[in-house]
Amino acid sequence: MHLKHFIFVSFFILLFESTLTAQMNNGSFNAMSRMGAGSRGMMGGAVKGNDSLRKRDQNADSITIFYKLYNANEIKKLDSSIHDFYNKFPVHYTSYNLGNTGTASKSYLFSPILNSGFDAGFHAFDTYNYTLASTPLYQTTRPFTELTYLLGGKGEQLVEIKHTQNKKQQLNFSFEYRFSNSPGNLKNQQANFNNMRITAHFQSKRKRYQSYWVMLNNKTASSENGGLVKASLLDSLALNNPYELETRLGQSAASFRNPFNTSIATGNIYQDNSIVWKQSYDLGQKDSVVKDTITTYLFYPRLRFQNEIKFQSQQYEFRDASFSLAKYQDYFGFTPNADTIQYQDHWKRLSNEFSLISYPQKNNSNQYLQIGAAFLQIKGQFLHAPSWNTNETYGFATYKNKTKNQVWDMNLTGNLYLSGYHAGDYQAKFYISSQLNKKGDYILLGVDNTNRTPAANLMGFTDFPIASMLNIKKENVLQLMAITGNEKKGWAASVSYSMINQYQYFSSGFQPMVYDGTISFLKGQLQHKLGLSKHWFWYNDWYVQAVDPKAPVHLPFILTRQRIAFEGNFYKNLNMSTGLEMIYHSKFKVDNYMPFTGQFYTQNTFQLTNRPNVNAFFHMMIKRFKAYIRVENLNTLLGSSPELGNHYNFTAPNYPSTGTWVRVGIWWNFIN
Repeated sequence: MHLKHFIFVSFFILLFESTLTAQMNNGSFNAMSRMGAGSRGMMGGAVKGNDSLRKRDQNADSITIFYKLYNANEIKKLDSSIHDFYNKFPVHYTSYNLGNTGTASKSYLFSPILNSGFDAGFHAFDTYNYTLASTPLYQTTRPFTELTYLLGGKGEQLVEIKHTQNKKQQLNFSFEYRFSNSPGNLKNQQANFNNMRITAHFQSKRKRYQSYWVMLNNKTASSENGGLVKASLLDSLALNNPYELETRLGQSAASFRNPFNTSIATGNIYQDNSIVWKQSYDLGQKDSVVKDTITTYLFYPRLRFQNEIKFQSQQYEFRDASFSLAKYQDYFGFTPNADTIQYQDHWKRLSNEFSLISYPQKNNSNQYLQIGAAFLQIKGQFLHAPSWNTNETYGFATYKNKTKNQVWDMNLTGNLYLSGYHAGDYQAKFYISSQLNKKGDYILLGVDNTNRTPAANLMGFTDFPIASMLNIKKENVLQLMAITGNEKKGWAASVSYSMINQYQYFSSGFQPMVYDGTISFLKGQLQHKLGLSKHWFWYNDWYVQAVDPKAPVHLPFILTRQRIAFEGNFYKNLNMSTGLEMIYHSKFKVDNYMPFTGQFYTQNTFQLTNRPNVNAFFHMMIKRFKAYIRVENLNTLLGSSPELGNHYNFTAPNYPSTGTWVRVGIWWNFIN
């Protein structure tokens, strides 16, 4: 075990012990809901929690806790729901990986990249990272801690700790750490990831000055086995153990399972680190309220001066110290030109933003106009190629008007790169929403237009064996969307239409391409919770996707998740949800994966025809303690047949998913 892992595990144990002792000294465990960054819903972002403090005890009544996401003003409460396991798990059911947690992942749902400016071009492990946009900034009247432990098949484990507290009213800090390790179901499939997030928020006593500090550290290390040599042998295993089969990469003789081993001999190691400091000073109208000799200072900002300094470091590496030349030539058509395979890209970015924010109404901070400009430095360093750098400037603006009665709220944002390598890149977004009636019906309409330069690795700024594009053809995406629903009634629906010009993709594991035509893409989604009786509920999720047949984008036409659950509060303190879950996608030509470039690419020979994944689950909560017991992939209990299909489902050519898989997890909250 590495020193860093030992330190965090020791800290985890000490904090658990001290928190537990404090709770026992208070005489009881406080009823407090789980703190979450939100569940993934219609917009792929966070869903509001509304049940976080419904069940209280004497100590829990004394706590007030909420959070805002970074660069957002909306206050979010704690979410203690237990019905959806994927709100807690790093890989959502709308995505898949290459066999086990921590391996390369991709979504079944197509979403064009809607970010202008720099892109390194490596996204296969993004789903495991903490991001700045999802970073919560808390305010709490008492220290709050959450401990998580999940154990899965073949030694899979996930450990997470969250802690936040206020030092007086003006300063809050939080700490999050997550570690996952999975030896895998096949040879050479070891994968692990480490995430750490530290935040601090300070506001002066008179509320004129604010300062935010965020540090993110993400590391993903995944062995790459290249898939099975003979996937057809899965149905005739002597010991019914896929670990018997040979893989295309890695040394089988040195392959072994160890849940405490995090070293990678053949595979990808990605690191993504960020340090952000944002500060602001306000001019406006001050006020105060005196109650029981206690003075509470109020301040209504009218003009804000804001500065944000951000440093980001991204490193992408593939290594294979003792490779087999024959395997690379036979299975991937690639001949290495050295005795050791190692590729490494290291990108550093430093940006400095300054903006002015005007608030027309003194008592409505959700109506404002922001105008700003920034200077950006980008530098790339490569193991076997010359370094590359550029200096850039860009401008940005935001107008938001969120009225108190929620009638046609408006959000308009945009940015434009003025100079540097990405000059001409831009993004413009316009959203308008309304609460239609007192029953809770709502609607949101949106337009998003993005113009972006191809990623750095597509343009040849990379150490990896990727053929560079000869000239810059900016990709342009126009997306129209509409969302409607009713939270109280438990339903939501959305539809989006996208037009993509100069679409950038990989036609092989080494060759980037540009599709010269215009791609039209239509996606619809429906979520509905139907009460069948007092305790029986039917959760119905549907996605429908349609894309031009000639486009180099292959998608399942239908993706659905169906859940039948028995739910309710029993024996006063027991909150339970148990039932069956079915996840199904229609057949399609799934993308292949090139392990030593880290890219998914289109292919036209292998069609993915899977059985529905069937999972049994038992989720429960007693006060602040939650437990999840799941038996997944029950469909693999049935053997292969022409009528039922293959014994194992696949996620990519030569990459089978796991067999029947058991996961047990606990979430425990503490209030000091």
